[in-house]
Amino acid sequence: MLKNNNKNWGPYLIVVAAFLWGIDGILRRMFAGIPPITIIFFEHTIGAIILLPFAWSVASKEKVSNKDFGYLILVSLLSGLLGTLWFTTALLQTSFISFSVVFLLQKLQPIFAITTSSLILKEKFEKSYVKWAVLAVVSAYFVTFKNGYINWHTGQDTMIAALYALGAAFAWGTSTTFSKIILKNISAKTSTIYRFLFTALFSFIVMFFVGNCPSLTVVTPLQYGTFVLIALSSGMVGLLIYYYGLKNTSVHASTILELFYPLVAVLIGIFIYHDVLSLSQYVAGIVLCFAIYKIATINKKIQVTKEIK
Repeated sequence: MLKNNNKNWGPYLIVVAAFLWGIDGILRRMFAGIPPITIIFFEHTIGAIILLPFAWSVASKEKVSNKDFGYLILVSLLSGLLGTLWFTTALLQTSFISFSVVFLLQKLQPIFAITTSSLILKEKFEKSYVKWAVLAVVSAYFVTFKNGYINWHTGQDTMIAALYALGAAFAWGTSTTFSKIILKNISAKTSTIYRFLFTALFSFIVMFFVGNCPSLTVVTPLQYGTFVLIALSSGMVGLLIYYYGLKNTSVHASTILELFYPLVAVLIGIFIYHDVLSLSQYVAGIVLCFAIYKIATINKKIQVTKEIK
């Protein structure tokens, strides 16, 4: 897809992946009434089926160590299965009423990613990175919440939803670090193939033990088509683009660049669902884009420095 000498594209590929994740919500509205674990199973199974023709050639050419297999299994469990399941469950817990609380806790994802990358990968920050990262997180907050207001009064299930959302932030944040470790040794294509295969298997096992297998028969032809569309956009293709970007981007830069996702979600709300934004959201969106650009520039300088050394 992209050659290794195109290292400067890393941050921009992550932004492209975040854009695809942002439009994902439009398609997922088609799955109302389907259990979250069934959705996870279908989207990963269909993605795995699309990737199967490439799986054998990749497996025969690229050797994966037992250690990397362990990391692939861990990422599949954390990010592919648990993160998605916990986040969806958090929204369902209060029938999407506590949307603001759930997404507020999702903003903690960079904290988990940056902490684990510092402890495990020993990544060091550029002095200029800190101010732009803080500005990006604050901007993402104001993009998501009109005038910075959070609705905490959403019923007795809000705390449970918040705990699920916190778990999802932990799962996705730490998975960024583990994915970076994997990409040091194996290609983005191989990582994507194994990630989808493992997640499809794990989600089926969960479905079997919780008794959700009957839900496999309720999916309509239109919904099957939507699953294929997701695989070719925000799902399998989105993850592949993200892995190509992460391979040449530090974890602490990547996790901030991913904050482009809420901006896209808000823009979709404007143009498709005719949401009305406050002035603070427009200003925050502009500031967020500029902060993301600055962080991408910092990562580019780091890559150039490494090449010179």
